[in-house]
Amino acid sequence: MAIAKMRLINIISPKSNLEEVLLKFSELDNFHPESAAKMIEKVSSLESMNEDSPYTELLQEYDSVASLLGVETEKMNSLNSTIDIKEAESFIYHVKNRTLLIDNVNKELEALVQENEDALKILDHIMTSDFSFDDLFSCEYVKVRIGRMPINSAKQVERRDNHMFAFISFTEDRQYSWCAYLTTLEHEAEVDNIFSSLSFERIRVPSFIHGTPDNAREVLVEEIENDKKHLNHVQMRKNEYISHINEQFGKYYATLKHLDETYSIRKYAIGLGDQFEISGFVEEKDVGDIQKAFESIEGVIVENFPSDFDQRLTPPTKLKNNWFTKPFEMFVEMYGLPEYGQFDPTPFVAITYTLLFGIMFGDLGQGLILILVGLIASKKFKMKLGDIGVRIGLSSSLFGLLYGSFFGNEEILTPFFTEILHLHEKPIEVLDANFTMPLLISTIVLGASLILISISINTFMNFKNKRLGEALFSQNGVAGLVFYGGLLAGVGLQMGLGIPMFNPLYTFLVICLPLFLIFTKEPLSHKLVHKPMFPDGFGGFFVESFFELLEVCLTFVANTMSFLRIGGFVLSHAGMMLVVYVLAEMVGPTFAPIVLVFGNIFVMCLEGMIVGIQVLRLEFYEMFSRYYDGGGIEFRTVKIEE
Repeated sequence: MAIAKMRLINIISPKSNLEEVLLKFSELDNFHPESAAKMIEKVSSLESMNEDSPYTELLQEYDSVASLLGVETEKMNSLNSTIDIKEAESFIYHVKNRTLLIDNVNKELEALVQENEDALKILDHIMTSDFSFDDLFSCEYVKVRIGRMPINSAKQVERRDNHMFAFISFTEDRQYSWCAYLTTLEHEAEVDNIFSSLSFERIRVPSFIHGTPDNAREVLVEEIENDKKHLNHVQMRKNEYISHINEQFGKYYATLKHLDETYSIRKYAIGLGDQFEISGFVEEKDVGDIQKAFESIEGVIVENFPSDFDQRLTPPTKLKNNWFTKPFEMFVEMYGLPEYGQFDPTPFVAITYTLLFGIMFGDLGQGLILILVGLIASKKFKMKLGDIGVRIGLSSSLFGLLYGSFFGNEEILTPFFTEILHLHEKPIEVLDANFTMPLLISTIVLGASLILISISINTFMNFKNKRLGEALFSQNGVAGLVFYGGLLAGVGLQMGLGIPMFNPLYTFLVICLPLFLIFTKEPLSHKLVHKPMFPDGFGGFFVESFFELLEVCLTFVANTMSFLRIGGFVLSHAGMMLVVYVLAEMVGPTFAPIVLVFGNIFVMCLEGMIVGIQVLRLEFYEMFSRYYDGGGIEFRTVKIEE
């Protein structure tokens, strides 16, 4: 449960090996590379190896053809060690031309089938009409349009007194009138415009249609069946072609993709004359794997140094935590990763978050549901929040058992304590009026304890990092620890046991002296490093430090009182569930189960979300602000995911 120890690795090789080394380098999932720009800006004689990829344009052509073929490039991961660009170009252009030819035939057949099926719809609606298409379309001076139009539009046409056209309605369905109109050559354009304004949709009858509608339908059905057979045959030939070229296409595509990606990682390579170098960090345990990965490439040297060997580079942070605490890394990352070599707060966050959520959302039944939902979210959707849900659900269930609460029922678990455990009553009665004050006092004590732990962590880390001024004189250092701890201890002993603690000596040692040290932190810190105590003058220091001291005191009070929300949510949860049960009694036994189910769902969703946010607020504002800064660099690799 700490931050992984890092080693600085330099990979040095002749430039003739550049592409081979980059291909191997791109597959590493345990190497954090450093950008060459960091070195080049400090040493002008170094050379950048960053270049535009010559494979990008050809790769885009492959993507375009893959879209035409309907193949999934994500599954293509068969690589060739080398590739002939001319051969790859020739291959893809041949495939593209063949695919376009097949697709054009396919589109023509699809259009023909669609046109014939539209014509068949017309025939289905004029089967009862006794006329010949040959007679209809052989008219020399009359133009015929067959199609459909909305029923309301057809009625308008029928009511219209117009001698420029003749209108025939064959049949009607719920939406359309299947119809035709006839007009002379003289009025063709004008009549077409009239019917277009009435939403007439023309359906063209194929030229091979002859005879009556019955005869025409038989011919059209046979033609559609033949066209579909041809369409299926074309699709089958396309599938055969795809199957034939798929392996070769996949090898070319995957190799081009891989080579193209290597150009994006050239920014990590530094030119050193006829050699190049890649620098980065790996975990101590992975150094051997890195050396082994490059031992097969002749001329490659892998150098291994301590993480602080190059002062220009800052080691990245890789958190290492156990199964229980690992999901809570998400919260730490939200605030900011710790710097390398510093304190990883994840275990502390995991324990305190789980504890506080359980106290505030204590219910055995709802906790078990939270565990179930968390498991589903974790296993099925791979959500870190689901893993957190399992852990806080366990805590919620445990405190729910102590409260004797099961889906808001505060009495159903009482027999478990009285009959099985032989206790006088359940351990905690949340709704008892006499419990409210002890609950609020307990939350203050819990909050104060967490603040003291946070100050202690900060003090330890400052001593470790040799920041003596912060460790000794800060409100989050020894001075703050003595002041806050002594004040709480004095109040607790005097109010709880009646022991008078605030005598002159105690007041001076644990209140006045620490406050004075906090007030003079800046000049005292300067004194420790042999700098002037008041570089900007005493007046400016006094005014600034006075208001800072006032803020420190107010912050201690505000942070402590903020933990009262823990007790508030304990009471509000029990109160909300009490309202649900009252409503269930009001609606009667028939609808009571429905009210209870939806009431529990509502409380779980609303209060569960609010409690989760409030606990995170306590973590960030009341604790993190005292001992944690973040500012670390995330450990990232450049492995190309195939």
